[in-house]
Amino acid sequence: MSLPIAEDTATQMLPTNLFKGARDKLHAKKLEKEMAHVEAQLVEQLSFASPVADAPARYLAEAGGKRIRPLLTLLASQLGDGPNELVHRAAVSVELTHLASLYHDDVMDEATLRRGVPAAHTVWSNSVAILAGDLLFARASSLVSGMGEEAIVLQAKTFERLCLGQLHETVGPQEGDDRIEHYMQVLADKTGALIATAARMGVMFGGAKAEYADMVQEYGERIGVAFQLIDDVLDLSEDKEQTGKLAGTDLRAGVQTLPVLLLQRRAETDRAAKDLLVRIEEGAARIQAGEPATLLDREVAELREHEVTAETLATAKQWASDAVAAIAPLPNSTVKDAFERLADSIVTREG
Repeated sequence: MSLPIAEDTATQMLPTNLFKGARDKLHAKKLEKEMAHVEAQLVEQLSFASPVADAPARYLAEAGGKRIRPLLTLLASQLGDGPNELVHRAAVSVELTHLASLYHDDVMDEATLRRGVPAAHTVWSNSVAILAGDLLFARASSLVSGMGEEAIVLQAKTFERLCLGQLHETVGPQEGDDRIEHYMQVLADKTGALIATAARMGVMFGGAKAEYADMVQEYGERIGVAFQLIDDVLDLSEDKEQTGKLAGTDLRAGVQTLPVLLLQRRAETDRAAKDLLVRIEEGAARIQAGEPATLLDREVAELREHEVTAETLATAKQWASDAVAAIAPLPNSTVKDAFERLADSIVTREG
């Protein structure tokens, strides 16, 4: 199965609010061209001689995506001399790594949809989806292997964190662990780590000052966590046209997002919170047993309006604010402004 990639895919992915003034718009045009170049290289790396491998390996990339990671690599490189061949390779490698992780995540989570299309393992099989992900990890590693020891070590450490994040999510918090701290660490490992690496590689290979690397790395990790927390809020959104899914999809599947974890904490002393939590847990169990997903409509609406969801949004905004604070020492420029606007767009997005 194959879906066509539009020629202007890269430009459609570039957030429109990153650049505002006339000079910034010119900057945006240049960045659009760079994104298009990266997209073309990504398509090349997704091609395999074997048709058995080619179709599943291309599948999720052809379904779309925001391409936040390669965008960050390109942006960070502009703190120095800007994009070059190594920057492009770094941008492609981080997107390949991200795509690979999605194949594996969907198998482990038993997800049925990804990016609006059936998850790869439902189109082929668990084994094919896992192997497709492995192929993309291998391609990403091949690209990085020629970029020097520092890049190889960074890629390896990032892959390790991706695996640890998924493992900790799968196994769950252990006795004595704080559930919320455990959850936040999972988000940092599964999402923040790769976004942080994307930004750091832009500095490394774009000729920027070495001291910028730690700043943009911290920025990347924090916006990654903020992004996932906003997803937790959006999961409860009643606007299906914006989110593309039924409100409370995670809730109905029994997935513990931050609003649920915060509700669990409140339930220890708050009778109303405990009542809502019990109804959510019982409803999710009944849905998993085969009853209709609409069973939890009332509880989804209650949780959406509950203080814990507002607290989740506030937490996301704090992570984004801390991300901006991390890059405060950077010199004022169009690039720094774009970083700040990207952080803001993440916590104000509607889908």
